[in-house]
Amino acid sequence: MPKTLFLPGASGHASFWKPVARKARLEGTFLSWPGLGAEPPQPGIAGIDDLGALVEREMTEPVSIVAQSMGGLIAIKLALSKPHLVERLVLAVTSGGVPVADLGGADWRSDYFAAFPNAARWIGDTVCDLSSRIPEIEAQTLLLWGDSDPISPVAVGERLLALLPNARLCVLPGAEHDLAQTHTDAVAAEIRSHLMNETGSIV
Repeated sequence: MPKTLFLPGASGHASFWKPVARKARLEGTFLSWPGLGAEPPQPGIAGIDDLGALVEREMTEPVSIVAQSMGGLIAIKLALSKPHLVERLVLAVTSGGVPVADLGGADWRSDYFAAFPNAARWIGDTVCDLSSRIPEIEAQTLLLWGDSDPISPVAVGERLLALLPNARLCVLPGAEHDLAQTHTDAVAAEIRSHLMNETGSIV
């Protein structure tokens, strides 16, 4: 099994995926995002691509990437730029480089900056649309969504499912953007099944 990298969302904290990883009995590298959430800033980190460079330093061999929300955009970009190094993807309630607002997603920025007033302002910048390039990604991909998520609604997962050639979508009833915390057991089971190449359920 390849090394697993766990990427948080805009909360930025390395601990985000640890409860799921424990439940799934998975080890890996848990990254944080300098300057986001309550994480202290770091010189040279001034945008999404700089965060991607942090992740890329961990990719000295083929990896699997488990990513939440904004972390999923970084995972998508790495799968496009380093396809030989990304074997499997787990993308949870992410924008994934598709136009979320066009698909009914709510604007999260005011609530985010109210919760994290010291977070880097660039995290609120408009994200480019990668829809035309996403079909290039050949990595086996698990898409995890909640059917009650206002930030990244199921329509976003369905769009990614249509674009990615080797993906399956798992929708968790009643789950929102924090499904890794509220539905830890189900999320852990799906991720373990996907990364261990076991037979997973399709909802």
